[in-house]
Amino acid sequence: MLLVVYVICVPASAQVCRLLGQSALSLLSADRDINIGAIFSLHKSALLKIHNFTSKPEQATCGSLNLREFKFVQTLIFAIEEINNSTQLLPGVSLGYKIYDSCGSIAQAIFSGMALMNGYEETLSDTSCSRPLAVHAIVGESNSSPTIGLASLVGPFSIPVISHFATCACLSNKKRYRSFFRTIPSDYYQSRALAQLVKHFGWTWVGTVRSRSDYGNNGIAAFEEAAKQEGICIEYSEAIFKTDPEEQFLKTIEVIKKGTARVVLAFMAFGDFVLLLKVIAQHNITGVQWIGSESWITSQNLAETKEYSFLSGAVGFAIANAKLVGLQEFLLNVHPDQEPNNELLKEFWETAFQCSFRNSGSDSCTGSEQLAELRNEYTDVSELRIVNKVYTAVYAVAHTLHNVFTSSTNTSKGERPTPQKVCKNVSFTVKTGETIFFDASGDPVARYDLVNWQPAEDGSIQFKHVGFYDSSLSSEQCLQVNQEHMLWTGNSGQLPVSVCSESCPPGTRKAVQKGRPVCCYDCIPCAEGEISNGTDSSACFPCDLEYWPNESRDRCVLKVVEFLTYTEIMGMVLCIFSFIGVLLTAIVSLLFYLHKETPIVRANNSELSFLLLFSLSLCFVCSFIFIGRPTEWSCMLRHTAFGITFVLCISCVLGKTIVVLMAFRATVPGSNVMKWFGPLQQRLNVVSLTLIQVIICVLWLTIYPPFPYMNLSYYREKIILECNLGSALGFWTVLGYTGLLSILCFVLAFFARKLPDNFNEAKFITFSMLIFCAVWLTFIPAYVSSPGKFTVAVQIFAILASSFGLLFCIFAPKFHSISSSNIYAPSCFCCIHPFKQCHSTETALIRITNNLSLSWLHINRSYLSIINS
Repeated sequence: MLLVVYVICVPASAQVCRLLGQSALSLLSADRDINIGAIFSLHKSALLKIHNFTSKPEQATCGSLNLREFKFVQTLIFAIEEINNSTQLLPGVSLGYKIYDSCGSIAQAIFSGMALMNGYEETLSDTSCSRPLAVHAIVGESNSSPTIGLASLVGPFSIPVISHFATCACLSNKKRYRSFFRTIPSDYYQSRALAQLVKHFGWTWVGTVRSRSDYGNNGIAAFEEAAKQEGICIEYSEAIFKTDPEEQFLKTIEVIKKGTARVVLAFMAFGDFVLLLKVIAQHNITGVQWIGSESWITSQNLAETKEYSFLSGAVGFAIANAKLVGLQEFLLNVHPDQEPNNELLKEFWETAFQCSFRNSGSDSCTGSEQLAELRNEYTDVSELRIVNKVYTAVYAVAHTLHNVFTSSTNTSKGERPTPQKVCKNVSFTVKTGETIFFDASGDPVARYDLVNWQPAEDGSIQFKHVGFYDSSLSSEQCLQVNQEHMLWTGNSGQLPVSVCSESCPPGTRKAVQKGRPVCCYDCIPCAEGEISNGTDSSACFPCDLEYWPNESRDRCVLKVVEFLTYTEIMGMVLCIFSFIGVLLTAIVSLLFYLHKETPIVRANNSELSFLLLFSLSLCFVCSFIFIGRPTEWSCMLRHTAFGITFVLCISCVLGKTIVVLMAFRATVPGSNVMKWFGPLQQRLNVVSLTLIQVIICVLWLTIYPPFPYMNLSYYREKIILECNLGSALGFWTVLGYTGLLSILCFVLAFFARKLPDNFNEAKFITFSMLIFCAVWLTFIPAYVSSPGKFTVAVQIFAILASSFGLLFCIFAPKFHSISSSNIYAPSCFCCIHPFKQCHSTETALIRITNNLSLSWLHINRSYLSIINS
């Protein structure tokens, strides 16, 4: 509605487009065939004013002249003049320039960009839109935030903006900044390079300080993302801006002083960092290892300021240095007399020589001063890192225009190429040897020099080249550092340490402290059975089944294989007792053999006695099989030999018991019962009972025999090498059959224990069987519960105990009788009983039985007939 009223009320003559404000004026310009626009922060900062929106705002007032930015301006003019003098590039076309000052202000940068697009006319006519563009490309700006505003403004008009120093990664977004290009790498690569650098030096605990701008915010955001991937933690992240009050700077200083991180990354614009350094110098903060971004790490102005000596040892990435032939002479030839009406040249002269054209005193400028006698940031050509990017930006514009003209000449029909489209595919090599091209995001290949601030011999600070970063190389080779030639904070040769927690040695793992970053942790020893063989392991891992950690738990070693050996004390003791048992059995056998014709030997059934002694010797020998490393054959032989020998032994004892019992039970005269218990029947009895055990063992070995087995479950730290029973049923059948015979023998002997002592060994058999059964009944729970080699020891002990029980209980009384009597006298039994002259066994028995009832006579003769046969 207001628009309609305005159209009706305002006369037609007044309906023209006028600039609402005053257009910005270029500080330096040269109109030629084709003009290039440029925007630099020639003055350090625009003085901020508070607008009340009630009157027209005044034009911004800028601060002091920035010599570095003025150097950029002269480099741009140098490159244009060099191109105009070239016959290969843009032949017949002369380049001009229009240079504006943004004062580091976003608003002023946009204001200058509009002036470059619109021109200087205050009133626009019908022909205004049909005129050629005032500029075909814009070089600038030096800072990221003003460049973002500039690229957003001119992007829809397809005017290429090529920056030499705007590094914000956000500018790589082609959807928002379609016509933006740059000759300096994106901060995306610098941030990743800084993260890799911090990781390379082992710094996992760092602080960060950034500019509160697009440059600082996006740079630190990319760094934090890369640092997280590298396992680096940020203790604090402070943000400041050059317009902040002093309290904000003091707050940042306190955070740095109280922090435990000894490494601080300053991702700041040069103007912001200078203000911070002034406050740091006032508070005398030392011992901090500074890491710098490319905006200030090669600033000669900072390096030459003695108050900032605490920056010595600083390290950071810088744009690769270059040498531009002829630039130094061009810079030194600048003089206000070249353009007497140009105020910028006069201001530069006054700033450089600290004089004034307005005064007539001793500090007045005469114009006869010589730039060659100065040594400042403008005249120094040893560090042309960013200057070279201005130079290549101008050449990128020139090559783009050259390709546009070439394409227009070769194209008769179709769409005419525009600088924006051609700039995407431009590729050229400058005289420094560097190849320039842009990727899909408008960025060049990221190549950085790693520089280290080191004192020179004259006391000044030099930027020592100690490595490089090249994003075109592989991840393993992109970062190269020559650490041997580096100096650190305080000019120390010792690499500073900046960690929240000390490294966890091998054998431990990291346990993050509650409520703190992952870099703050406690070192926890690995659990039993686990190791960590690296420093700062986040977890321990278990060893393989056959391995076990060493004492420091940093390496897996083979587990100790445990089995009962002959060399250990337990094995030696058992072997000694087994040998003693064999020796005693042999002695008793020898004694019985030497006295086999004596009545006491013949009265004790010598054939079964010798067989019993033989089986006992086998039982003692059987113990040796259980000692030593289990093998397939030893495992099969162990239990089968044990079962068969013991059954043979028990069969002999059972045969002796049955004979005694039946002889004394057959009390009826003329009974033929004893003929079934003669020598042949005794042999068959022993063979048949033993044969049953042999059959059981054969079936066991055939179906599922014992085998060597590495028991890994009972002990975690060692391997028990044992014999697996194979078939548990077979083992317990063998043991059960042996136990059945022993119980049967014990019962029969128990019934015969009260028969006449002179002919009866049932009492001793009873004792021996009692010991035997007690031993093996105790063996069962002990065998099941004993671990490892003690299982074998328990079984050997049971074998030895039961064998010694049989040997001593059955043969010790006979051995004593033989040793203490005249065994060769025919009156053997007369020594025991009150009968003096016994000429034979028969008369001895007859005389003894005279004291008994007549009913025993038949028993004695029956027993006599058995043993004499």
